[in-house]
Amino acid sequence: LTGSSSTYFVQENLIKENAKAYESNEPEKPAGLQPNIYTPLKESKPDFLEKNQEHSSTPSQSRRKFRDQPSIGKQSQPLAKNGGESQNGFQKSWTLLLVLLISVPLLYVLWSGIPSLPDATSSSRDTQILQAFRARMKKLKNTYQSQDPNLWKRTHVFLEKHLNASHLHLEPAILLFTAGQEAEKALRCLSNEIADAFAFSQNATTIKINGADKAVLDSDVVKLEVDNELSSGFREGKKVAVVHRFELLPAGSTLIFYKYCDHENAAFKDVALLLTVLLDEQSLRKSLTLQEVEEKVRDFLWEKFTSSDVLSSYNSMDTDKLSGLWSRISHLVLPVWPEKGLPVEGCT
Repeated sequence: LTGSSSTYFVQENLIKENAKAYESNEPEKPAGLQPNIYTPLKESKPDFLEKNQEHSSTPSQSRRKFRDQPSIGKQSQPLAKNGGESQNGFQKSWTLLLVLLISVPLLYVLWSGIPSLPDATSSSRDTQILQAFRARMKKLKNTYQSQDPNLWKRTHVFLEKHLNASHLHLEPAILLFTAGQEAEKALRCLSNEIADAFAFSQNATTIKINGADKAVLDSDVVKLEVDNELSSGFREGKKVAVVHRFELLPAGSTLIFYKYCDHENAAFKDVALLLTVLLDEQSLRKSLTLQEVEEKVRDFLWEKFTSSDVLSSYNSMDTDKLSGLWSRISHLVLPVWPEKGLPVEGCT
């Protein structure tokens, strides 16, 4: 063992000396003539040191990473918290939306089912007006028992529709009553009574114009007078006008009724006008239909207002003007029959 170990040391010393000699002679050799077999060994020294440093620093880095882990967790907590808040806000928005979708239709149904006070008051007033009108008309029907049932039925429907405030009033209610000479008193009294019933139900009064009083006056004067009477009366709150003996008005003056009886542009739409025409013939046959009665009145007015015998009438009224007038006043033409038992003076 002693000899071998000494031999080993001798060899090791020789190797070290040769290495030293080689290293001392290396700079003198031109670069690139011989491969430097020791370069890898020299380069491995730094790598080895770096690896040792890495291994030696691993525990400290581990401790540092361990210390940093709580901070990372702390950073993630606000993110999680923000995510939870956004989710809660989203749920609250959906809840609010569902509440609105349910409550809005429910409130609409409840609100629409409760009538407002003005509507309830208006409905009550309409009911009172209709009841008052029906009561007066029922009394008239018992008094004027000779009249055609169509007169009561059509007058009821025509005027009640106008009394109902729920219907939009686009034009006034126009009625034309006609009769033969034998029913002159019934014609005057019944038209007054129906007009008063219409006015009474609305707590109003009636405008009354008598064509016989204006028959001899100038056409333009009558036209102005009729216009003033109707306009002032309706503005004061009167709801109905009766024009007796329409056929006696000067022909030209009747054109003023374009203003009050027009279908679309009447000056007053929430009123009624009752016109009466007394025919020249003694009586009307009860067998006549309403259409035949209407044609009889039309022919009578044509002859009355456009007769060539009366030059002034012809000049102020022609067939075209009369056609326009007739279309406005002939909404409803009803015959009146004679009545027994009416007072000698005045009407009931």
